[in-house]
Amino acid sequence: MPIINVKLIEGRSDEQLKNLVSEVTDAVERTTGANKEAIHVIIEEMKKEHYGVAGIRKSDN
Repeated sequence: MPIINVKLIEGRSDEQLKNLVSEVTDAVERTTGANKEAIHVIIEEMKKEHYGVAGIRKSDN
C-alpha cells in the first residue's frame, strides 16, 4: 500500500488539489504497478509563516 505525503504551502484551489491527487495516483500506479485502490495520497498544507529556507520564512520574502 503506497502512501504518498505531499507538503505544500497553502494557496491552491480545490480543483488543483483534486487534480494533484489524481495525477500522483496515476503516476504511482504506472510506475509501481500498485493497485489504484491501494494508493493513498495525503496533502498537508502549511502557512508561509511555518516554512523557511536558508533561515528565512517564506512569508518574509
